[in-house]
Amino acid sequence: MNVARLADRSALITGASRGLGLATAVAFAREGANLWLVSRERAALAEAAARVAAERSSPTQTISQQAVDVTDSGAMDAVVHDWLAARASVHVLVNNAAVQGPIGEVGATDWHAWRAALEIDLIAPIRLCHLVAPHMRAAGGGKIINVSGGGATAARPRFSAYATAKCGLVRFSETLAAELAGTGVDVNTVAPGAMNTRMLDSVLAAGEAAGAEHASALLQQQTGGVAPGRGAELIVFLASAESDGITGRLLSAVWDPWSDLPSRREDLNRSDVYTLRRVVPKDRGMTWGDT
Repeated sequence: MNVARLADRSALITGASRGLGLATAVAFAREGANLWLVSRERAALAEAAARVAAERSSPTQTISQQAVDVTDSGAMDAVVHDWLAARASVHVLVNNAAVQGPIGEVGATDWHAWRAALEIDLIAPIRLCHLVAPHMRAAGGGKIINVSGGGATAARPRFSAYATAKCGLVRFSETLAAELAGTGVDVNTVAPGAMNTRMLDSVLAAGEAAGAEHASALLQQQTGGVAPGRGAELIVFLASAESDGITGRLLSAVWDPWSDLPSRREDLNRSDVYTLRRVVPKDRGMTWGDT
């Protein structure tokens, strides 16, 4: 009999009504977690919660839901308050809710839409970390998992709002991980791969405004993209005791050997592998500036 890896753990997942959020919620339910699911789409969230409840590994698991906009700080304060009141503990936070934001060259995009994307993709998850981290520290441990997505590690023309927010979220996660070092709280970011979700639909709808990415989006649509379950597997790993001590990293669900990291924990923690860093000439075999 397989032991549920998240048994008795309480997890809050944002953007839980579809795509990666729903896949993660289903995977968490199968692994024994008690769940608090958040989405601003009330009907879709209700359907998702019912599906997740059907996947529970134990009838005693609780699956709660709350329809709320993650950018409403007062409402999210209430969500965390209710979560703590109901569960008395907070073990795992998964910041998954995000939008693509306006697509096109910076000067041609709507400023209000650009700023709104940062509110959802960057400010909202930081606010939840701000609310939850002190409780995890006081409890002696916890897991914070932020979803980074495309654009965090390289320039992404015509997707400046999304890329800026996700890069900022990775650096914030590294910083928070450093602040929480030694407390038992691990903070990581996940790149789940190119999935066929509504974000892909928005790229297809943007047409020429998406530039070169429109052609790659068409190909992705035809080939199926990365299954959301793949990212969910990595998130389960990071939420479980298997990943204890692995923190401050940006991990790709598709390209990185993340399941092997526990055996490489010491080497990992002595290096800057899977982090964002500035490239200097000597990193590329150049001698610029040498004296």
